[in-house]
Amino acid sequence: MQYRTLGRTGVQVSSLALGAMNFGKIGRTTQAEATALVDAALEGGINMIDTADAYSGGESEEMVGKAIAGRREDVVLATKAGLPMGDGRGHQGSSRRWLVTELDNSLRRLDVDHVDLYQIHRWDPSTGDEETLSVLTDMQRAGKIRYFGSSTFPAYRIVQAQWTAREHHLSRYVTEQPGYSILQRGIETHVLPVTEQYGLGVLVWSPLASGWLSGAIRAGRDITTSRSTFLPDRFDTAIPANRAKLDAVERLATLADEAGLSMIQLALGFVTAHPAVTSALIGPRTLDHLHSQLAAADTVLTADVLDAIDKIVAPGTDLAAHEKHDTPPALLTPALRRR
Repeated sequence: MQYRTLGRTGVQVSSLALGAMNFGKIGRTTQAEATALVDAALEGGINMIDTADAYSGGESEEMVGKAIAGRREDVVLATKAGLPMGDGRGHQGSSRRWLVTELDNSLRRLDVDHVDLYQIHRWDPSTGDEETLSVLTDMQRAGKIRYFGSSTFPAYRIVQAQWTAREHHLSRYVTEQPGYSILQRGIETHVLPVTEQYGLGVLVWSPLASGWLSGAIRAGRDITTSRSTFLPDRFDTAIPANRAKLDAVERLATLADEAGLSMIQLALGFVTAHPAVTSALIGPRTLDHLHSQLAAADTVLTADVLDAIDKIVAPGTDLAAHEKHDTPPALLTPALRRR
């Protein structure tokens, strides 16, 4: 396992981090299975675990808390807030009112007195940066969080938040958590140059592209991955974007074979090769999944392999741009670009 400094914090984190989105009903994972995954991850050298309040309605946080009981100081613990929690009005977003309430809820579910990294799960267009940064700064000073970061923010919002922190003498986001994989390289165009400019740590999610790069999806096979059961449109190969992904996967599989690598090694080695990336978040549902991903922990791709990947999916290209979560709202909602 490789270890890297998380932005400018001085905190050392593993180049692979354990994502806990599959803990609970989303991944149909029991507490015993979640604890076994945490045990094996820590034994494999992973020292960072990332969860969120919205994962299975808080169940993931509860499972993580039970799994790390008695060894809290061995873990760099990260969680997130901002996505809807139930149907209650105001039970979402990044206002002071909600974040103060929801951090206490997360600490209770995790059964800890602080988290190391507290992240805003998505940019909240209804709340000003000063409002959010001021409450995060207060919670940091109160000792409930050590650092805070953003998740899936557009590049211009990362810049705006950095400016607001400086202008109002507030603490700043020290990390960003974007989606990134060989098939979705759009963040190379704007987001990663910005995170490098401001010295942010980068924790990338979905490095296996929701299973497309796991080796389980190939031409001529039925797609039966867990993710395909509840996101069928993202795996229907009659859709042009998905056909483009499948064509790329076939070429990548040939490249991996020629390089003596598994698809997982190729995929994880690619994202961790970028100098702006600190860690890749892996989200295994089973121990077999975890062990296959841990096998890629020390993979270093040669320049020839990286160049070959660039020829299959060009730098800065998203093969499924419509799946992005950091698109400015006005590009998605016509009313926001009409007078």
